[in-house]
Formats: sequence, C-alpha cells, structure tokens
Amino acid sequence: MTVSDISLELRKLAEPERAEVHQRFFKTGKGEYGEGDKFLGVRVPLIRKLLRQHRGLPLADITVLLSSRWHEERLFALLAMVDSFGRSNRELREEIYDLYMASTQWINNWDLVDLSAPGIPGAWLFDKDRKPLYEFARSSGLWKKRIAIISTQHFIRNNDFSDTLAISEILLGDVHDLIHKAVGWMLREVGKRDLEIEEKFLREYYSEMPRTMLRYAIERFPEEKRQDYLKGRF
Repeated sequence: MTVSDISLELRKLAEPERAEVHQRFFKTGKGEYGEGDKFLGVRVPLIRKLLRQHRGLPLADITVLLSSRWHEERLFALLAMVDSFGRSNRELREEIYDLYMASTQWINNWDLVDLSAPGIPGAWLFDKDRKPLYEFARSSGLWKKRIAIISTQHFIRNNDFSDTLAISEILLGDVHDLIHKAVGWMLREVGKRDLEIEEKFLREYYSEMPRTMLRYAIERFPEEKRQDYLKGRF
C-alpha cells in the first residue's frame, strides 16, 4: 500500500455533500480558525476502517500524508501514528513523537489534535520531563496550546492530574473559545476521577475563568451546584 493508494481509497469513500458540511463545521472560511482547510468528506469510522485494513505504512509515507492539504489525509496519518506508537518499540515511538512535535503546522484543527495528542505526546511524556507541553501552552499557537492541554488526558487516565491543573492555570486567560472548551473538558475529566481535586481548583479560579471554560468544567455537576458556580455563590 502506497501513499497514492491511500489517497485513492479515501477519494472512493468521499461524500461531496459531507465535505461541504465539514467546510462550514470546521470553520474553514477566511479569518476563521480552520481557514483554508480542504475536506474530501470521508467519515471518521471509514478512515479508521481503512487504517485497520492497511496497517504498517512506513513512517516516511505517513510523513507525506501528514503534510497533505486534505484534512482526511492528515487525519489518516495521525491515526496511523497513534496506532503505530501503541504497537512499536521505544526507538520507533520516539521517532513518531519527534515527527509529531515537529509537524504541528499540519495538526491544525481541533479533531486532529483531540484524536492524536493523548496517544502520542501524552503517552510519550508520561514518564518523562513534560516541559515540551508547558512550552506549547505558553506559545502563541492555538493548536500548540490545545495539544498541551489535551495531551494531559493520557495522564488523567492514569490518575495523574498535576499537569492538567498547571497547564489549565496557564491557559486561564487565553482568548480563544477552543482553548476554553479544551481546558473545561480536561478539568471535567479530572473530576470524573477525583471530584475533590477538580473542585479545589475551581474554587480558586472559577471567578476568573471564561464562562465557556467553567460551563464545560461543571457540566456533570448537580444543577444546584452548577448554579452556585455560575452565579458566584462560593
């Protein structure tokens, strides 16, 4: 299976009407966060099925797909990287991680980040120095910042919450709605495992959180408690 074969298979699965919907949904217009992104209109379950049928694509070929102008080809590449990372030895995992961190200009929409960050930088850095995530969190890049916080989902799944909270604090003042949603989501994930830790963070910072961030963080709370946070009754 070659890069050309993958591209051809994806085009066979394409739905033009869905592509038009995705162009709007992923905000690809001028001045929007996904400006210029191009969609074929392939559903994610079909991309995953294609990947299962053609595992083992060389990293060099994945690199070509990762720099494609087509969203679904980049998504295929990232899912292939996540899959390969989970089945590889340490040397190849490090290569995949290095490629990922050097390719963030192509990991440029929220679905691409969310489906890859926990399984590559999150998984690689779990037992290592997590400084790269803090560098991303403090950068000016929207997608680097989202990678930073979403990567910590891997830590959360292993009951390690400290970096989620620290990066959330860094991103409290961010202006972008996609960061507000991502931080709120990760705080909610912390709360699923340790509500006391989430609430300790919220009690300290809820009054300065963007409203969307707070709403995402408290989404699973009982209605009375949600209103206490929303109305500042602590």
